[in-house]
Amino acid sequence: MITYPGYDDVIQRALRHGQRHLFTLWNDCDDSEKKRLLDDIAAVDFDLLSRLYRQAAAPDAAMSMYEPAPYIALPHDAASHAAFSEARDKGVDHIKKGKAAAFVVAGGQGSRLGFDGPKGIFPVGPVTGKSLFQIHAEKILKYAEKYGVSIPWLVMTSQANHEATAEYLKSRGRFGLDEKDVILFAQNMIPSLDTAGKLILESKCSIFKNPDGHGGSLTALASSGALAEVDRRGIDVISYFQVDNPLVNIIDPVFIGFHVTRNANVSSKGLMKAYPEEKIGVFVKFEGGAIGVVEYSDLPVELQNSTDATGRLTYCMGSIAIHLFSVPFIKTITDGSGVSLPFHIARKKIAAYGPDGAAEIDGFKFEKFVFDALPLTDRNIVLEIRREDEFAPVKNKTGVDSLETAQELMVNQHRQWLEKSGVQIPPSAKIIEISPLRAVDAGDITGGITLPDEERIYLE
Repeated sequence: MITYPGYDDVIQRALRHGQRHLFTLWNDCDDSEKKRLLDDIAAVDFDLLSRLYRQAAAPDAAMSMYEPAPYIALPHDAASHAAFSEARDKGVDHIKKGKAAAFVVAGGQGSRLGFDGPKGIFPVGPVTGKSLFQIHAEKILKYAEKYGVSIPWLVMTSQANHEATAEYLKSRGRFGLDEKDVILFAQNMIPSLDTAGKLILESKCSIFKNPDGHGGSLTALASSGALAEVDRRGIDVISYFQVDNPLVNIIDPVFIGFHVTRNANVSSKGLMKAYPEEKIGVFVKFEGGAIGVVEYSDLPVELQNSTDATGRLTYCMGSIAIHLFSVPFIKTITDGSGVSLPFHIARKKIAAYGPDGAAEIDGFKFEKFVFDALPLTDRNIVLEIRREDEFAPVKNKTGVDSLETAQELMVNQHRQWLEKSGVQIPPSAKIIEISPLRAVDAGDITGGITLPDEERIYLE
């Protein structure tokens, strides 16, 4: 008989749900290991997993019908320039009232980049080698200085990198940000299932779990208490971005201005796809009128290649995981009383532990996608941006979306800022980096700057 003081109800619940196999190696576990296993089981939502397994075993649902989503295009005439100017003014006013917070999703490791540690620690500064975290933190400091307000920075880690991230930011003094304004919390985890609907052991005394996807970031905001904290501070707009994009305009007054004036629940930035097969999702409008995103892998080839009368891609507006979320909206989809983000199911190879040791098996992993929040409201907008201004992801060691391409985009942007401000750039200057503490856009560059006649220039 399996028993443990204080956990008999947990044991019986597992047995009632057909999970007796979890105790196959029970006698090989010491007391602390047994407690760990039972704590894992106690945290399992068996009703949710039962629903997800039925979903995984069911035939694929019919594909929703959709068409290209409308979007706010880049300004191109007097009327649109005026609209952007008005949005900027509204956004600046909103930021100055302390209504905005920054939220970075930073749960990944740098293994694909050949880097041992959290991806946010990866060095990307073209001259200085500043880390992604440092660049983001210094941008937030600059925004706070420009607008005369405190801007909280929400940082979602993972169980794999939380301690390393916390220690890194603490050891660097959070790069000048006030301790109370840097709020760290870890992403939630969800168990996987084998193809028979059984929980999987990761070791003899622990259950295999995986992060619940970037869509789980909104749930983690709520469950960690971070959402309640920003709400308490009177913040009503959260700027969401991913850690691997050093070019992101985190607190963008134009973006925030459009979001506020149009009373949006969710706003998204998009860019023109570079070519039909580019691996980014596209914004669409579903039959009922809701805006959403279709993954590049789910967009039929004929739609990928479809063009309009001008030769431009019909499904042209790509999603780059930069969003604004209204705090009241996040509350409504995370409080458990109404609609919520759906789980997506992927059949994967999973390293499982059994009586004969570790073995790879087929199983189901479950995760949420943050863009699934869009169709949950009809109050959302898509704003077009220029790729070269705001999108330089560092995802691969070489080639497309690598450190090399990101640094090239950073250098080009900083060179353009200087040229726009009338600063003379020496012919010898090949690599230029401007500290975020100096400028987060071209307007922060003031005249009277003389650059050294050097190949590598860093402007503090």
